[in-house]
Amino acid sequence: MKPINPIFAVRLILILAIPVFIFSGCLKDLPGKFPTGKNKQHGHLTQTKTFTSDVALAWMDMQLQLMKTATGIPNVAFVRHCAYSGIALYEAVMPGMPSCQSLEGQLNGLSGLPKTKPGFEYYWPASANSALASITKQMFSTTSTANMTAIESLENALNTQYKAEADGATVDRSISFGKAVAQKVFEFAQTDGYDHASDYYPLPTGAGLWVPTAPAFALASTPYFGKMRIMVPGSGDNAQPAAPTTYSEDPSSGFYLMVKELHDISQSLTLEQIETALYWRDIPGTTTPGHYVSILKQVLEKDKTMLDKAAIAYAQMGITVYDVSISCWQTKYAYNLVRPITYIRTVLGHSTWSPVFATPAHPEYTAAHAVLSAAAADALGYVFGDNYSFTDHTYDYLGMQPRSFASFRAFGEDAGISRLYGGIHYRPSIIAGLIQGRQVASNIRNKLNLSK
Repeated sequence: MKPINPIFAVRLILILAIPVFIFSGCLKDLPGKFPTGKNKQHGHLTQTKTFTSDVALAWMDMQLQLMKTATGIPNVAFVRHCAYSGIALYEAVMPGMPSCQSLEGQLNGLSGLPKTKPGFEYYWPASANSALASITKQMFSTTSTANMTAIESLENALNTQYKAEADGATVDRSISFGKAVAQKVFEFAQTDGYDHASDYYPLPTGAGLWVPTAPAFALASTPYFGKMRIMVPGSGDNAQPAAPTTYSEDPSSGFYLMVKELHDISQSLTLEQIETALYWRDIPGTTTPGHYVSILKQVLEKDKTMLDKAAIAYAQMGITVYDVSISCWQTKYAYNLVRPITYIRTVLGHSTWSPVFATPAHPEYTAAHAVLSAAAADALGYVFGDNYSFTDHTYDYLGMQPRSFASFRAFGEDAGISRLYGGIHYRPSIIAGLIQGRQVASNIRNKLNLSK
């Protein structure tokens, strides 16, 4: 595992300017803001919106580095790191957002969150730093000693900065609050059922059912992920798709023709299609949930977003990709549909055929990249606007060309179709996945209320 240079952590702090977008009721201009000063002890209504999102950006960058070097964690499992980090950040700064309300009582099982001390000031960047440092240490507890040192270096560097900007007692009070928030969020995470997501799975057998795929022939990955606790009650309402195309080996059947389409495309891939497939592979890379964090980070940097909106966006996106992953895994293991590589080699008779990259070790239907990306895209569109255009530079460090999108929904569709070009998923699995992801995102948007 490649360690993170501790010096890198100290260099993550950026200087941003003023936001240009106001989101929902949580970000309304409200009276009651008190000035911050080195000798100011009271007036905790100093609002979160008065601070830049530097601290959130620094910890997103740190977590992306940790995801790049992580081993032994299934790709989908990183939705947990994203969701719980977003929740910890939001709850750590929410008391400074007078028109917002806690997620406690709205998310299944989230309770006992600490409260701020009435009448006392809080320095919200310090609270955010403490919460994100604590949740990062706990969610990445198996990372290397060098990486853990880098985490602590970032935390300490930011705290040193904050103690030069605000009263020491205020900063200490904020640190304690953020740490207490993170501890409760981590306790919440410990009860979500992930410990049993990879339990032994009695593999069903029969024509058209999933079997381990080349080259690794690994056992089914996280087969019980779909049985984990969802966060937002009702997030999966009406999201489960209809059954996949009926399995058949008849050359005139819909199933045969569906697989043949994928195989035919694989024989004449353009350079652009190959680049699309590889761009959204994500492993090796930031991981799939990490790719969404990277996009969010770039948008926050581009817009010079303040801390309140950054916290809302991280929580909204994190919760959405977490719940939609559970919905997707419910579908996958309900149908256990055979993957393209198996059918192409055994039924179409192309025994040496391989996709652009290795097929993940879980069933075909629905396409996870389509489901997750569609949901993440709609969650971001909810916060920043449906027609938000941006350029994604996530994989510049790998020498890949950046990709530009006219909207968030466009990136979700790009990620979805990439799996057809990669030879990983049939087209109907992608189409159904996009619909499924958008339905879950819509449910969460309608049921989760961050505004009072």
